Amino acid sequence: MSPARPCRGMRAAVAASVGLSEGPAGSARRGRLLRPPSPAPAAPGARLLRLPGSGAVRAANPERAGWTEALRAAVAELRAGAVVAVPTDTLYGLACSASCSAALGAVYRLKGRSQAKPLAVCLGRVADVYRYCHVRVPEGLLKDLLPGPVTLVLERSEELNKDLNPFTPLVGIRIPDHAFIQDLVQVFGGPLALTSANLSSQASSLNVEEFQDLWPQLSLVIDGGPIGDGQSPKYRLGSTVVDLSVPGKFGILRPGCALESTTAILQQKYGLLPSH
Repeated sequence: MSPARPCRGMRAAVAASVGLSEGPAGSARRGRLLRPPSPAPAAPGARLLRLPGSGAVRAANPERAGWTEALRAAVAELRAGAVVAVPTDTLYGLACSASCSAALGAVYRLKGRSQAKPLAVCLGRVADVYRYCHVRVPEGLLKDLLPGPVTLVLERSEELNKDLNPFTPLVGIRIPDHAFIQDLVQVFGGPLALTSANLSSQASSLNVEEFQDLWPQLSLVIDGGPIGDGQSPKYRLGSTVVDLSVPGKFGILRPGCALESTTAILQQKYGLLPSH
């Protein structure tokens, strides 16, 4: 295992398609709320910025300036070891640098989450899965399921921080089908730890108002508007979690919101057998 990496000083990776240069590490203020034009109450004292569109679809010119500003603010906070709330394709999530051990601890504390429960790792591209995992499934399978509302559990590689889920040799990989968080991971330049934005044992969040109690403990809240229809219980199920660590087999660890389509791909297209 590689040693735990520091929270600051990560490589300044800027995705060419986003057209960003690295923002100053201290440029984002604590308690900042980013949201699209749809009205949403801000936390007391929070500075309000606007993220164009819903965030699920990449903003186009002439709205690029707001998109870029949101990315710079989020990257600056993540590189400083902070915890940021972000929209995904399934739920609102809490994200931090997977390489920052202090930030990982902060996520567990603010959620009241058991240290025995793992955090998922969010990546920006399918190609990155091969760096952080030992992959024993066809590349086509990864591309059929990612990006998408699934978490793929694979054997972790030595590239991941040893303090991330130290109790298991496996790791859950997420690449949400959501343009903003994909851009965020690629501009940040490393893996993010990701979990749902709610207190443990409480309902998951489909809009930022539903986890307002956590705002004072977060450095940044990015509001991408309601996820799904904002009401249907189906949207609160989260991603479908699939164990692919055993060659030729798959195990459903959480049914989630994409169970039928996921199992169909695994069984009918790739001939994998259910492990239980």
